[in-house]
Amino acid sequence: MKLHYCEKVLLVEDNDVNRMLLSDCFKFCGYQVKALPGGSKFFSTVKTFRPNLIVLDLKLPDIDGFLLLEKMQQNSYTAKIPVIVVSGLAFKSDCERAIGLGARRYFVKPVILTELTQAIEKELCFHHK
Repeated sequence: MKLHYCEKVLLVEDNDVNRMLLSDCFKFCGYQVKALPGGSKFFSTVKTFRPNLIVLDLKLPDIDGFLLLEKMQQNSYTAKIPVIVVSGLAFKSDCERAIGLGARRYFVKPVILTELTQAIEKELCFHHK
């Protein structure tokens, strides 16, 4: 397993258990992690934390995840950050919509952690080329 101490992952997940589990998993892989329970502080956190990748749930209590993806694409800085969606929305149309709004990968919950961490590593390697 490669350790990525310089890589920063921003996790946006409203479910406390999922947020803690994913955060711990990413830290175990060596990433610096910042976790948010919703989208209200998203842009200010991105500005200060400067993540290399974002893991985003689409069903958030304070903002629709699709709207957040849309707003990210309209911002020159956040549009460049790779986003991996982890969502309970299992319809193909939801996946296609998220990818159309700039998400690089789409995982349906419950997610297989090894597949998610491999996808993160691939996106970060690709993003640094």
